[in-house]
Amino acid sequence: MRLLDNEHHAVDLRTTPVHLGLGSRAKPVEGFAWDPQVLQAYSAAVAADGAEGRMVAIFDGDGPGDRWERHPAGDELVVCLSGSVTVTRDVDGVPDSVVLGPGGATVNPAGAWHAVDMTGPASILTVTAGLGTDHRPRTGTRPTEHVGTPGPEAS
Repeated sequence: MRLLDNEHHAVDLRTTPVHLGLGSRAKPVEGFAWDPQVLQAYSAAVAADGAEGRMVAIFDGDGPGDRWERHPAGDELVVCLSGSVTVTRDVDGVPDSVVLGPGGATVNPAGAWHAVDMTGPASILTVTAGLGTDHRPRTGTRPTEHVGTPGPEAS
């Protein structure tokens, strides 16, 4: 995994997210993967950006999400690019859901547990404050504080 400087070629946000950092920098993240070692390397590479760093990525899927997550360092923007998605948040212990179609967007507040379900094939674009992100297995309609382990970004 490495951050690319001065990349002038097109990147596919499905495989190569872009990190937005301090000083209005945008750097593609070559070799990114949802693997604990890569996530730790990414976190170390962008540590100087602190809570202001953001990752921009596209996710494709079909069906319910398998985990809850939260981003304590900042809000997360979720934009539906195609299909239909339901974003469910746990806000102060109360479930809150919003359905998005193409072009629809919602903001997950900093620290709010949330999950994304895709109805049929769908794609979303996310702009995420990844510092300190936590994940929990999705075993019910609400996350529980004592189940699961924090994501690798939390260290």
